[in-house]
Amino acid sequence: MIMKATFGAGCFWHVEALFRKVKGVKSTTVGYLGGTLNNPTYEDVCSGQTGHAEVVQIEYDPSVVTYDELLTVFWNNHDPTTLNRQGPDVGDQYRSSIFFHNPEQEAAAKISKEKLQNSEKFKNKKIVTEIVLVSQFYKAEDYHQQYFEKCGLQ
Repeated sequence: MIMKATFGAGCFWHVEALFRKVKGVKSTTVGYLGGTLNNPTYEDVCSGQTGHAEVVQIEYDPSVVTYDELLTVFWNNHDPTTLNRQGPDVGDQYRSSIFFHNPEQEAAAKISKEKLQNSEKFKNKKIVTEIVLVSQFYKAEDYHQQYFEKCGLQ
């Protein structure tokens, strides 16, 4: 059985490249989620007017990699305390987001966020990661898919 997971953690090129290396991840697709415009383009999303986040949607084999393990990759590879920003990328499309596909993912995401918030690592910073039900996913343009691999950066 193949399951889906969807995360936003800054520029989707970097996030996709991280998850593609995880054993048990069968495929990744970058796209836009959480906004108000149907069929947004990259330019639409970058305008800051659509409300979409840049995300990576992952298909994974839960017998090889668990959702909790995917959450660990997510938390360890971005700063969940910066609102609408990751590194030099600024805008609500770069927000830290977990889009859950079922109640089990929602519960796991909330538990992991709470544990991290109560850890020494973030005791003086608030984690701003949103945890919301997945909505309409729009696949990004083909040139964004596996961008790092296309550019020889992997």
